[in-house]
Amino acid sequence: MLTPRDGNAFLLGDSVISARSGLRCQSTGRLVLTAKRPKSSKYPKTLISFGDHLRARRLELELIQAEVARALGVTESTVTNWEKNRTTPTLRQIPRIIEFLGYEPRLNSDQTLGRRIRTHRQYRGWSQKELAKKIGIDPTTLSRLERGKGRRLASVLKRVTAFFSGDTHKTKE
Repeated sequence: MLTPRDGNAFLLGDSVISARSGLRCQSTGRLVLTAKRPKSSKYPKTLISFGDHLRARRLELELIQAEVARALGVTESTVTNWEKNRTTPTLRQIPRIIEFLGYEPRLNSDQTLGRRIRTHRQYRGWSQKELAKKIGIDPTTLSRLERGKGRRLASVLKRVTAFFSGDTHKTKE
């Protein structure tokens, strides 16, 4: 009988069978047919929210929620609520989550300019006032851009484009 062991290895009687291709069974010397272990049923089917991304990363790293909570500086119940999509992280928690994930999850790839600006700002934990100052525009103008309201002046769009053209952060869909 095959019983799971560490990672992609299994115990068959006294022999350890690895799921890496090209290995032979220690006791019989026969070539072992291998395949990747299927993902756990606990693994999210689609990565839509921060909670989905957190759960997937936690399972990949074989961590428990308490360990993730310690790493992020939150309670275990907070991680549980994020993973079950009961709540979403606050603006100040998002940068730590992105650091833990090792990438910026693209939560909605067909975003408008305003949503992309807002997402960029939130991923960095910046307020509208902070980002507006960095870009060199008025916070009210930034707010209107994020909401898709008001006129898009060429001078404002030029500043926004110039600011974002220097951004080279990794993303993952």
